[in-house]
Amino acid sequence: MSETPGDTTAFHDLSAFLAIPRVNALALSPDGKRLVAAVQSLNAEGNGYVSGLWDIDPAGVREPHRLTRSRKGESAPAFAADGTPCFLSGREDTDPAAAKDSEEGSGVWALPERGEASLIARHPGGIAGFSLARDAGTLAYTAGLLPGAADAEAHGKLLKDRADAKVTAILYEAGLTRFWDSDLGPDEPHTFVRRTRDEHGSPVDAGGQGFVSEDAPALSPDGTRVAHTRFVDGGVPDRNRTVVVVADAATGEELRVVDQDGFLYSTPQFTSDGTGLICTRQLIETYEKPFVYTLVRIDLASGAESELVPDFENWPIGAVVSPRADDATVWFAADELGHSPVFRRDADGTVTRLTASGTYTSLCVAPDGRALYALRSSVDAPPTPVRLDAAAADQEPAVLKAPGGAGRLPGTLTEVHTVADDGFPLRSWLVLPGGASAERPAPLLVFPHGGPETSWNAWTWRWNPWPFAARGYAVLLPDPALSAGYGPRMHERGWGQWGGRPYRDLMAMTDATEARPDIDATRTGLAGASYGGYMANRIATLTDRFRAIVSHASIWDLRSFQSDTDASAYFRRIFGDPLARPERYEENSPSLRVDRIRTPMLVVHGAKDYRVPVGQGMALFQELQRCEVPTKFLYFPDEAHWILAPNAARLWYATLLNFLDHHVLGEEWQRPELV
Repeated sequence: MSETPGDTTAFHDLSAFLAIPRVNALALSPDGKRLVAAVQSLNAEGNGYVSGLWDIDPAGVREPHRLTRSRKGESAPAFAADGTPCFLSGREDTDPAAAKDSEEGSGVWALPERGEASLIARHPGGIAGFSLARDAGTLAYTAGLLPGAADAEAHGKLLKDRADAKVTAILYEAGLTRFWDSDLGPDEPHTFVRRTRDEHGSPVDAGGQGFVSEDAPALSPDGTRVAHTRFVDGGVPDRNRTVVVVADAATGEELRVVDQDGFLYSTPQFTSDGTGLICTRQLIETYEKPFVYTLVRIDLASGAESELVPDFENWPIGAVVSPRADDATVWFAADELGHSPVFRRDADGTVTRLTASGTYTSLCVAPDGRALYALRSSVDAPPTPVRLDAAAADQEPAVLKAPGGAGRLPGTLTEVHTVADDGFPLRSWLVLPGGASAERPAPLLVFPHGGPETSWNAWTWRWNPWPFAARGYAVLLPDPALSAGYGPRMHERGWGQWGGRPYRDLMAMTDATEARPDIDATRTGLAGASYGGYMANRIATLTDRFRAIVSHASIWDLRSFQSDTDASAYFRRIFGDPLARPERYEENSPSLRVDRIRTPMLVVHGAKDYRVPVGQGMALFQELQRCEVPTKFLYFPDEAHWILAPNAARLWYATLLNFLDHHVLGEEWQRPELV
């Protein structure tokens, strides 16, 4: 990247930006005296990221201290009941006899106060996620079993047989075949439980989870029961659903299934006293109505279900319960007006917002229930560990000492407010480059977000606006119709019309931004990914106001996409049966209006993208060439929906910046190195 004199931020050098350590997860010890974070950093070769564990001082006094350093890395920190930190890793076992098994995938490890980490759970093919009981030595984990395998030993033999025969084929008989960027099967994730941390103890199989498994199993505080989600094949894709299963940890016997017609259940956790289960419940979307998330409590004795936040307008996520058995408090986060604050739900149903700004994840509750620890980020700050009072309203957190940090930013962050054509209030974040003023107005880039039911409210490493600000661009981060954090009306007003109301909202927010004296309205571009990429394509067919458009992982033809994506049932419920109800496909599909596109476009796609299959990007590129639109296609054979490998990400940023410089600023085209 080019630099200007005096520019010293990490965002002026893509290599420096991509080398910033990334804090991903927190775990708090049972006594509240230790806080462990998983931190990603570049590996020794600089061509990938590896995660290590760091000790963070909960009091914010001591400097952070690195705990682990293996080449394979360590992730998913958690504490056992006795205070021993545990983690997932594919590192080699110090026991030579066990080394081969551990290299087959991630195992669960324990890190004693002194000495080397020891392997406490392994499974042929690896362990995907694990949890530990709060008050007992019980361990639960997710790992696969191939069809015909009754246990881990048989599974390992079948894995070897497939490898020796060089067979990778999978026979599907029902359900999904892909999820996000992974093929499903041929093994099915199961929940295994071991009542002791003895690595040689035999685990109990507590049941299959179906091919789609996103959550680690949850254990009751006393370790006697385990809960996990299960994907249920509904006969036809539109009826697929997820349920929550509670099983006996000692026998694997199924005790209860949380299932109700018209809903999906996920993220189970036991209440602090072990008598109930708290889950996220989703009202399944239909052609007429959008989906809705809420928190529910399931009484394990009677099966009775109750909503915890019935009058809460936004979607609760990341809920945690108090570690005190006599405390029914629940904390959670929820998108709200460009932030994702922490909320406290008291036993009487009172909900209090605890934070004034920022986005919070990885919530941890102190043993006495008086403090919270979390990762806080914002559009202008990467995730960092913080401490909160567990009850005070609208507070600012105490920032803890941790690795990472972006340093000085090449600009400032502000907001843009306007009103939609239906009177709905709209807001956006606006990143302004240093020096932008009425005398030196900045060129503008508009970044529609993905989802579409998300919001610009947190730091992102994938579509970070600050390298663009370092190049001199202002970046508008708009939240149009369908965005999260603005109540149900925001979803309803855009439901089923992806290219209608959201498009008009985006144009209204762009108009309001271009009216600012520090913005050069004659030099604007637009770039988006996923749903944002769809919106880029849609906008290209409706207006030529932008000098250049970047379309990443984008939907081009809605009808072919709906049957090819891994989430076919979801999109079919929104847009309808394309044979019986073609109206929404015809109204919203950009491919039907390719002859209207005049704006130069950069198309970007990864070959291993299963959410928006690569054929969408290839078809778009071919159609643009056929219509003689100036276009380029940046293709990543080894990347998926997001471009994640460091060198690939560096090339991604460089290509976007050079393409925009050429068309928005009128500079000579510079072909990035290595392509």
